Amino acid sequence: MSVIKEKDFVESIASALQYISYYHSEDFILAMTRAYELEKSVPAKDAILQILSSSKLSAYGNRPLCQDTGIVTVFVKQGMGVVWESSSTVEEMVNAGVRRAYLNQDNPLRASIVNNPLGDRLNTKDNTPAITHISLVKGDKIEVIVAAKGGGSENKAQLKMLNPSDSLVDYIIDTVPKMGAGWCPPGVLGIGVGGTADKAMLLAKESLMDPIDIQLLIKNGPKNLIEELRLEIYEKVNNLGIGAQGLGGLTTVLDVKIKDYPTHAASLPVAIIPNCAANRHIHFQMNGDGAVNLTPPDLSLWPKTVWKPEELAIKVNLDELTDKDKEGWKIGQNLLLTGKILTARDAAHKRLNDLAKNHMPLPSGLSLKGKFLYYVGPVDPVGNEVVGPAGPTTATRMDKYTDTILSHYGVTGMIGKAERGDDAIRSIKENKAVYLVAVGGAAFLVSQAIKASKVIAFDDLGMEAIHEFEVKDMPVTVAVDTRGLSVHKEGMKKWKLIKQG
Repeated sequence: MSVIKEKDFVESIASALQYISYYHSEDFILAMTRAYELEKSVPAKDAILQILSSSKLSAYGNRPLCQDTGIVTVFVKQGMGVVWESSSTVEEMVNAGVRRAYLNQDNPLRASIVNNPLGDRLNTKDNTPAITHISLVKGDKIEVIVAAKGGGSENKAQLKMLNPSDSLVDYIIDTVPKMGAGWCPPGVLGIGVGGTADKAMLLAKESLMDPIDIQLLIKNGPKNLIEELRLEIYEKVNNLGIGAQGLGGLTTVLDVKIKDYPTHAASLPVAIIPNCAANRHIHFQMNGDGAVNLTPPDLSLWPKTVWKPEELAIKVNLDELTDKDKEGWKIGQNLLLTGKILTARDAAHKRLNDLAKNHMPLPSGLSLKGKFLYYVGPVDPVGNEVVGPAGPTTATRMDKYTDTILSHYGVTGMIGKAERGDDAIRSIKENKAVYLVAVGGAAFLVSQAIKASKVIAFDDLGMEAIHEFEVKDMPVTVAVDTRGLSVHKEGMKKWKLIKQG
């Protein structure tokens, strides 16, 4: 019999969440390094190196890999011989650990969880509650998996109730391109098959907790149908040419994981959940010997090459930018931005849209004409930081506001991650604006370019308030130019043909 003390369990959950906020696992570092070495697409190769370089900065600085520090999911497998020394439930203890981790003053993590999702959606301010899965198993210890998943990748989850005769592979290959790049590839694709709809989704999520080992499987060869499917899907998804950040390239997935479960004779539930480039999860066991002690990854595993702006990158002074300058930019080009930009994401866009609809003025001190909007909700700064990690959020969510932002307010450019929809691209072209992408998963690296920050509107929105950033050499890539060409469309076409040829 093992006795697990509440304080040890809470401390272990908190330590695990802090750990995965700034350390990538060794298997991920090795897989990304291999992808970097093999990549031939210039924008994709640059994006992968930004992610790896930012990862290294996070590991040494103990600051978040991504500004979206995720919704917490915890799997607890409790041995039936375990006794808890606690007056709290397991879920209450998990939430206590989450609260401690996210409010840690040395490395505060962004609180993203909102109550009342169909109502006022007020932030809980400590990232609770977590999603906790508890199962009783044989033994006298507990096994715990702690994960923190960003909204960009979680929002791309898919579920389809296939017919038993339908092709799993065809469904996956048809679906992945429709998921867009908001999940920040390259990452891991988790697939759950069988059971019921809810079981398939749980299987897909659980599969993402396994180590990245596809190269070992390629070397040794498949031994069963599941392994054969993993290899087939891995090859076919990478042949789509989506590439890092959707910019077009050779590597879209680092691994494909599949878990299955018996199902009804009439059913074939299939769930897909991608893991983003943050890939935050960790496993540990407890047997009553105290709080878990987590060992940092081998810091020598990161590539010796560190990202730096390429010589061909165009330096842009935003404060002196002309329409003619913008019209010279082409999709796939790397830019280095210097000057003032404004931040705005979902909540701020909604307010701006409501003001326009009701013919009301902007808040005092806020002018949008000729400005660039950066879709970001940064982590709070610590120490001498101007701002905490501040990577881009998924731009697609702002598409429905784009025409108002460009035509009514006169915004000239937007910065985010992932593709834009057809209506947004049409508005960008009509208004001779541009859309640029920063690298999702390189939040700490991006934040180094931010030299000053202040809130200038909607301060009640917290991390979603409108900030003014002063940036110097902020790295971005032209994703939609003034002619309405999209790198996410053209890049995928190009690299799909290259892979097939």
